Amino acid sequence: MVEHAGEILILTGPPGSGKTTTARALADEAGSPKVHLHSDDFWHFIKHGAVAPYLPKAHDQNKVVVDVLAKVAQGYAEGGYFVVVDGIVGPWFLSPFAALPVPLHYVVLRPPLDVAIQRCRERGGDTLTDPEPITALHQQFSSLSELERHVLPTGSQSPQEVLREVIAALDSEGFRLST
Repeated sequence: MVEHAGEILILTGPPGSGKTTTARALADEAGSPKVHLHSDDFWHFIKHGAVAPYLPKAHDQNKVVVDVLAKVAQGYAEGGYFVVVDGIVGPWFLSPFAALPVPLHYVVLRPPLDVAIQRCRERGGDTLTDPEPITALHQQFSSLSELERHVLPTGSQSPQEVLREVIAALDSEGFRLST
């Protein structure tokens, strides 16, 4: 049972880390009402003039998208929902979330690079499969300084095992960010 009404979890990591699979499963768990915000959707809302978010020239666009995402998460949390934000929310995107007046958890899923690339290639659809940006994003999550304690290594666990580790991290309060 997952009881974190009024709180936000940022479930992040590089592409292929299992964020969306875990977020969907977490949102389906019994307990408090939950909202799953898939951050990719917020980038896809831009219909004209969108820039691939991993490109350097996307900085201003990305700032707007993350600001909007944080405000939406806050609205749901203040409405009594446990909000699972699923996406590539590195330390460089945390300030809009850290400024929110609601409890905030930060969990980074980190698989080995070869596992991340393989998962991205296998999932198909309109997703990132190019190893170059996957590698660059993986490297950005490879050394998180003071946020390293928020990392859960993944790769060999089943989706259900990762879900259980994330729930344990939430319940431990050790993955909470100071607000």
